[in-house]
Amino acid sequence: MWLLFLLVACVAAALSCAQLCRAAVAVARATGPAPRPAPAPVPDTAAPDGSAAGLTLYEMAYLSGGPHRLADVVLVLMAQQRRLLLAHTGWATVVDPVGQDPVERATLSAIGPDGQRRIPAIREALVADEAVRAVGDRLVAAGLALPAAARGLRNAVRQVQGATVLALLCAAAAYATAPAGEDRGQLLIWFTLPLILTLGTLAVARFELHPYSDWATDAGEERLPGRPGFTTFTPSSPAPVAPLASLMTLALHGPRALTDPALRAALHSSGA
Repeated sequence: MWLLFLLVACVAAALSCAQLCRAAVAVARATGPAPRPAPAPVPDTAAPDGSAAGLTLYEMAYLSGGPHRLADVVLVLMAQQRRLLLAHTGWATVVDPVGQDPVERATLSAIGPDGQRRIPAIREALVADEAVRAVGDRLVAAGLALPAAARGLRNAVRQVQGATVLALLCAAAAYATAPAGEDRGQLLIWFTLPLILTLGTLAVARFELHPYSDWATDAGEERLPGRPGFTTFTPSSPAPVAPLASLMTLALHGPRALTDPALRAALHSSGA
């Protein structure tokens, strides 16, 4: 019986480590060593004329959490400027049907002519919209974002971590079900093989690939706040209601970092 547990642990470890290696190779191929020019800023209401020295809020959001994070940023931005109403039940209602940039206009189109829609549906419509894809395409072309073929590194790391836990559980099960008289210490030694494979792979990944990102390349990570090489931008004119610091926090860390409980409840209740 213990051989069956050992087989399960070894197969899970081998498959998950192979998947992580495949993801790492895809990332390496996508992130060439040659520097590429910075992308043209995407116009947003934090910098109405598009004159930003570094990344815009939309670009920060995309590099930090992909198109779903970008969708959250534009929804909160419009809500803080009183052009959308985000209810804690997860509904968005249009107050001002005039978009100030292509992403805002896409948001209004995603809400539809009724002027009200569930936030998850808006988010999914925005992810597929050309205006949001254009942000990602420019970042990919500039070498700051990973192309679609190179995504999945974070999930591959989680799979190896899961295989490690599975190996420990299989070892415990084999130990508990070992027949009387079996050398249980010798039995457990066999389970060090999948553990060495998974833990060794995780150690290499931690050293070579961390931070694990499905969106930003190393160059993109360096352009984000808190990393060397980050260039801070200053809005050419202050946004009247939307606090820049709050929006940057959302762009970089997601809805859980919002301090406004109403906005946090709206995004969380909608599955964010």
